[in-house]
Amino acid sequence: MSLKEDLLKFFESHNEEFISGQTLAQSFNVSRNAIWKAVNKLKSEGYKISSVSNRGYCFSSDNDILSIDKIYKYMTDNSRQLKLSVLKTTDSTNNEAKRMIAQGLSENALIIANEQTAGRGRLGRSFYSPGETGIYMSFVFRTQLDLSDAVSVTTAAAVAVVRAIVKLTDKHPQIKWVNDVYLENRKICGILTEAVSDFETCMTQNIIIGIGINMRYSDFPEDIKDRAGVLNAKGLSRNKLIAAVADEMMTLTEDLKNHSYIDDYRKYSMIIGKRIDFYKNNIKNEGTAKDIDDNGGLIVTLDDGTTETLTSGEVTVRLSNSIQ
Repeated sequence: MSLKEDLLKFFESHNEEFISGQTLAQSFNVSRNAIWKAVNKLKSEGYKISSVSNRGYCFSSDNDILSIDKIYKYMTDNSRQLKLSVLKTTDSTNNEAKRMIAQGLSENALIIANEQTAGRGRLGRSFYSPGETGIYMSFVFRTQLDLSDAVSVTTAAAVAVVRAIVKLTDKHPQIKWVNDVYLENRKICGILTEAVSDFETCMTQNIIIGIGINMRYSDFPEDIKDRAGVLNAKGLSRNKLIAAVADEMMTLTEDLKNHSYIDDYRKYSMIIGKRIDFYKNNIKNEGTAKDIDDNGGLIVTLDDGTTETLTSGEVTVRLSNSIQ
């Protein structure tokens, strides 16, 4: 490891502590000038390190810089098979994935950005993606699936996000059918799945799974501030959560036709048993969400007593008389 990397590791275990340049120089058996240069390199990469005369350097606990090395460190061996890319900014990680596929990407990959300038959600909606405060990532899986099978990947991704959050925090997230994760009645995560397909065979060649997670407070725009939320898990880095989601995704996508994860999808559902409104062909319908079928479809009992199964892409679902 380089002095810069050694110093970063040391700082991360001494958050908010002032440490003199002389102490650091003695610890690493280098000159104080070498320490000064290494600190400046870390600052140039975005790390917040204050310097105070006669006190030394202090590494801020707010530092949460995305790093390939750190993400790999937290991943299991299975997830380390992914080709990993970390970008400072991009229009959309899903768009970036499509560009990489067009340029000949031939392996499973994970593209991550610190910021998106044109993040996208379902039905053409935008996804607010400011720098430093969230996770914006897209998985690319090369696979041969029927288009109908590929649709269920969105439900698997929602389960992966919830499992990762439950594993690493004391939070209790829930899934709003079909592609949103909520915490305390506010949306903290959105998922957008897209397929790159061979229309002659009706088989997918690549599945792109875009995931956006609001990690920390941000000044949300007026049109979403009443329903957007944040995970706000103290001490949890973006690198660690990205790795945990990747681990869950790799497990769930080993056999995309195995829908055993649906049990967890039902377990974490925030709408089963609740009254809902849903919009189909721009017409409002009302009923009660009864269950999730084995393909991720939402089974609804309408007010006239009939039952209908809703599928992704057809409808927008809102809980009746609640924050949407």
